[in-house]
Amino acid sequence: MIFMDSLKIFPGAVIVGLGLYLKEYKTLVIADIHIGFEDSLIARGVLVPKFQERATLAKLKDVLDSCPGPISRVILNGDVKHEFARASSPEWSGALKVIDLLMSKGHSVTIIKGNHDTMIGPIAKKRDIEVVKEARIGRFLVTHGDSIPSVAGVDCVIIGHEHPAIGLREGARVERYKCFLKGRFKSKTLIVMPSFLPATEGTDLISSVRLSPFLKGDISDFEVFIVEERGYRFGRLSKVAALK
Repeated sequence: MIFMDSLKIFPGAVIVGLGLYLKEYKTLVIADIHIGFEDSLIARGVLVPKFQERATLAKLKDVLDSCPGPISRVILNGDVKHEFARASSPEWSGALKVIDLLMSKGHSVTIIKGNHDTMIGPIAKKRDIEVVKEARIGRFLVTHGDSIPSVAGVDCVIIGHEHPAIGLREGARVERYKCFLKGRFKSKTLIVMPSFLPATEGTDLISSVRLSPFLKGDISDFEVFIVEERGYRFGRLSKVAALK
């Protein structure tokens, strides 16, 4: 699937599939891949088909091919791997395949350390990839979202961690969709990215407890951008909630 268009969410930032492209800085941001998620379920006795690695690489290729401009840098914004305490063999293999795909296209790669990435260092070292807590790119601050750093000196903060999704009802059926959120944090624009994890849609913002400390207040005025084959601006979260 090639995404045929992109959707502006902030000046200089456009939604491309599940990625966010910062045009001026030729930077693509991807959040929450959670490589190894399926294997963690299988280890707990949950039988699931293994398609995550193949689907992740295919989706990533689509996003790379769909960007409305050149890419020089890709930022993996936290939770590249899933297991907290160790780096399993599938995580090593899957993470290196993601990094190798990006580097084969000539892109530099930066990893933002997420709360699941306690053991990401040895994997990153294999490809001499930098692991940092945050990345400041001109007017933008990219941070995972599990804690709040200083936001001084930027106009827009980009986080992952929350895995935002929206459930929409049609009759008795509820379909859940990955989505971006845009709102305010202090005096800054806050963009919350959906997870790149193909196995789940994410956490319903209306019916579930929110995880990120950036989102602990009232977010009813945040704008919702649902992502399917293309991006769709759905209006304020309060209006989407009224549809349920």
